[in-house]
Amino acid sequence: MFKKGQGISINVIVIAAIALLVLVILAILVLTAGKNVNEGKDKCIVLGGTCKAYNECGAGQEIADATDCVSPQVCCAVVGLG
Repeated sequence: MFKKGQGISINVIVIAAIALLVLVILAILVLTAGKNVNEGKDKCIVLGGTCKAYNECGAGQEIADATDCVSPQVCCAVVGLG
């Protein structure tokens, strides 16, 4: 008589391999999407301002540290927001 093995069945191994593959793909997607989290945080519009000439900042505005204004323009943002 033939006895069935007591080991792990092939179905369990296949399902575990597929689950591992899905986890690896999800990890790659999460890690690559996380690179862009800080992108755009130093743009003038995000800081609540507009790019203007240095002497055009109005009352209640200050020069914000933004990287997208083309020199000689600066980012004039409203003071006290947030």
